[in-house]
Amino acid sequence: MTETRTKSRNAPQGPSPFRVEADALPVEKFSDPEWTAKGERRASVPLTQLETLWFNTGTLCNLACATCYIESSPTNDALVYIGAGDVARFMDEAQGLESGGGTREIGFTGGEPFMNPEFLTMLEDTLARGFEALVLSNAMKPMRRHEAALLALRETFGDKLTIRVSLDHHTQEGHEGERGPRSWEPGLAGLKWLSDNGFSIAVAGRLLPGEGMVEAREGYARLFAAEDIRIDAADPMGLVLFPEMDETKDIAEITTDCWGILGKSPADIMCATSRMVVHRKGEPAPRVAACTLIPYDEGFDMGATLEEASGEVALNHPHCARFCVLGGASCSA
Repeated sequence: MTETRTKSRNAPQGPSPFRVEADALPVEKFSDPEWTAKGERRASVPLTQLETLWFNTGTLCNLACATCYIESSPTNDALVYIGAGDVARFMDEAQGLESGGGTREIGFTGGEPFMNPEFLTMLEDTLARGFEALVLSNAMKPMRRHEAALLALRETFGDKLTIRVSLDHHTQEGHEGERGPRSWEPGLAGLKWLSDNGFSIAVAGRLLPGEGMVEAREGYARLFAAEDIRIDAADPMGLVLFPEMDETKDIAEITTDCWGILGKSPADIMCATSRMVVHRKGEPAPRVAACTLIPYDEGFDMGATLEEASGEVALNHPHCARFCVLGGASCSA
């Protein structure tokens, strides 16, 4: 699904510095949920336990990033604002499932969650139920409008609330190359406000092409020290460095033999422990997607309820390979 959108004044002016360098993806790859282009059995992942239930609050955002996998922008409402009542209904179901006792975390992503007019209601409901809450935000103006409410939630629920701020690089040039001009200082100021006020915080960043993990963490460490931000850049939960994604670029398909070859287990993959609820524009009610990365693909629509969504997920998308299996990443805390 691709929506026509207009660029915001903060939109990047050129190609992203984080773009994936690879040949175009052959059309025969990721075309069959059971078999790869080479005729090998495609790997799949069973749901072991619903540890993290994600909600996409809507694709509207105050920024239009160069490589946003979900194409969030100030004009793209392909995923409409989800309502607090729908969020409550799915949390009710999670708590009532036979395995519901294992759901410890509710995640919120977007778009920018703080733009959803009912977001504070659903966030408070989440925390009042005893769940941990993880909010992905750019920490800019939409979040800063709710400082008083956030301080009240932190006072009541403490570290049960974590806000993970997207700071794409430890340099202004790298960050604004992806998120656009005038996005560095407001985002950094929002992160510093969270740190100064004792919130549980994390940062999500990326590696530039050719940049090593050690080099990147050292760069963020210098930034955090200079700004007095309470994050240990060596902690992989405090600083999450994600692999790049581009579904148009070539990547290996994941077969059942890959688990042994790579020394990994299906239980290591994000869709073994999480699902995401989305409300697609034009649909009467929210539905459950296999994961946070693929909200539009019909092959990853799992149903109208969490119970329906408890089946296996065929790894039939480039993101499955590049982000989760070969990249070893997960959106959850």
